[in-house]
Amino acid sequence: MSNYTVESTIVQTRDGAKLRTRLFKPMEEGEITDNLVVVLVHPFSILGGCQAFLQGIAAGLAGKGYKTVTFDMRGAGKSTGRPSLTGFAEIKDVIAVCKWVCENLSSDRILLNTYLIGLHGDGESLDLCNRVLVPES
Repeated sequence: MSNYTVESTIVQTRDGAKLRTRLFKPMEEGEITDNLVVVLVHPFSILGGCQAFLQGIAAGLAGKGYKTVTFDMRGAGKSTGRPSLTGFAEIKDVIAVCKWVCENLSSDRILLNTYLIGLHGDGESLDLCNRVLVPES
């Protein structure tokens, strides 16, 4: 028996893409280790990336008491939209999911773990809310 649950939802971006999103969370609210939400971002969709690659990591983090969010970027899995060659559209996906976390989950902070090249230099994504922590690469 697993010690976490998984909930699915759809997060819509500003430009209308609908992103299939999963929230992995500890079975009991009292088992939450920290008021931190981890957002895991898969490699580029155009190269075959999808949130299924991150399921094991997300389950492990939830099992250790951390709420964890995975999602399919545009064009991956059951998300709508088309992937881009530049990654700019995918950055909008990350922004939308982090905003959703800020608005819907009681969290003091977000730890953003991403494979996206260039995300660190994008001012909007870093400033989307004062709770986002982006590890140095």
